[in-house]
Amino acid sequence: MKWTRRACAVLALGVLPLSACDREPPEPPVTNDVEGDWVDTGRYAACTVRTTTDVACGDLGGFDVSRCDTGSLAGIPGDGIYTMLYRLDAESPGIGAGSFRVSADGSQDSFRGAAPTQRQVDADTFFLSNTRAQSSTTLRNSVVGCRAEGKRLYGCYVSCRNGKRTGAGTFVAERWERRGGEAEASGLGLVSESFVDAGMPVDIYVTQGHAYVVSVPDGVERGGLTVFDVSNPEAPVFKTYFSLPNDNYWNGVWAKGNALYVASADSGVVVFDITNPASPQLVKSVSSGQGRIDVHTVFVEGDRLYAMSPSPSPRTFIYDIQNPMEPKRLGDYAEVGAGSDPTVGYPHDALAFEGMLYINHWSGGYVMVDVSDPANPRKVGAYKYPYATSHANAVGKFGDRRIAFEGGENWGAHLRVLDVTDPAQPKRLGEYKLEENASIHNMVLKGERLYIAYYHHGVRVLDVSVPESPKEVAHYNTFRETDPDRGESFYEGAIGMRVPGDGYVYVIDTSRGLLIFPEL
Repeated sequence: MKWTRRACAVLALGVLPLSACDREPPEPPVTNDVEGDWVDTGRYAACTVRTTTDVACGDLGGFDVSRCDTGSLAGIPGDGIYTMLYRLDAESPGIGAGSFRVSADGSQDSFRGAAPTQRQVDADTFFLSNTRAQSSTTLRNSVVGCRAEGKRLYGCYVSCRNGKRTGAGTFVAERWERRGGEAEASGLGLVSESFVDAGMPVDIYVTQGHAYVVSVPDGVERGGLTVFDVSNPEAPVFKTYFSLPNDNYWNGVWAKGNALYVASADSGVVVFDITNPASPQLVKSVSSGQGRIDVHTVFVEGDRLYAMSPSPSPRTFIYDIQNPMEPKRLGDYAEVGAGSDPTVGYPHDALAFEGMLYINHWSGGYVMVDVSDPANPRKVGAYKYPYATSHANAVGKFGDRRIAFEGGENWGAHLRVLDVTDPAQPKRLGEYKLEENASIHNMVLKGERLYIAYYHHGVRVLDVSVPESPKEVAHYNTFRETDPDRGESFYEGAIGMRVPGDGYVYVIDTSRGLLIFPEL
């Protein structure tokens, strides 16, 4: 980090001395791994998007499929959920993940999170298009099939804004099926299941015999905070729901004592008083002091609250919570170039452990920051890999070694095991991966067990007593095609998780809600 760029900006916040502008220590080392979650093998299909103006952007006629094997499309399963990877046609191709659902009669079809506005699926044509209006903007996205192999479909896509093309490329989509014919469960038995009737549930924190579930908006449904009494995990009891009219994109939650902290995309950190755990009382919202901020996740260690903010200026805020109801800002950390340099990314999640903050900095990789002096956080090292979407992590001591478990959130994203004993020189020891058409999400380390919320792959429990060789010892497939709203997004299934030490594992599934399992 170059103090001449960073420190003078922080000076205005009053957390660094003037002398900091005069120091310019060398950049800390970065370990680059050549093995990413995704490897570019070129375009996925022989189709192209025509540049002609005679056809409206996104229409079927705007695709050239003359070099495609359209006869093979008859063999693709015509009923089910597909996850997909988009590859942008560019010198340095960008990628993105998505999903669609098709059904024999079209009644359950979904594309880009809604029923397609145009559809043609038959023996030699596969075409889905979705048009939606946002204020004065009309967005349209379309896909066309080019060839099918087994349960995979290859084709082209185009994105349009107000009738003008904004992006085009190829895609691969794979029909979702439970991996390898797996049973619903092995080694884990479901204790209870409770539907969350508020937006899409995404995260959970458990304390004082209550589960606090936060949700993000889902269509016309607002997000918010849902509270369950889980003193009897076999029979959770709904207690209350809380939401604010213009502030309910709530993605993360943590607690300290009687204070509950909710990560808000609109107002930073929302603080609740849970002295009465069944009835949280709104205390205040804690922003950066610089106007609106988007806080995506929160983490508490001791008397520190860490709030990860992707926008408007990507950074991780550090608060003192010796008085839990009154967080006081101590400082913040931002990667140089954040907000303008896509290789730097933004803080998505983080974990603090023994004076070090481990930040999942999305495309910037896995960043290790010394926060022993919170007013002057110091980057010590980083671990980067191609097409990174570093999303979540867990850290623990294994003998004399400090081991980190890191995972991304994209097509092919999986678990990496890193030795971070020397954070300036992290070393990859091993990995754990399932099929590439589903992504890892959150994780919790408890002793020598690593619990993973693995989206479509449900809950996975690993024995990590030998960190170099993670071994799966139990699983539960939470994903069922018959559940409501499946097939609307790549990011569906087991998403949030807590293992509070009361003998149970609390999991949030985007459709099913709160699922409780026994801890192994």
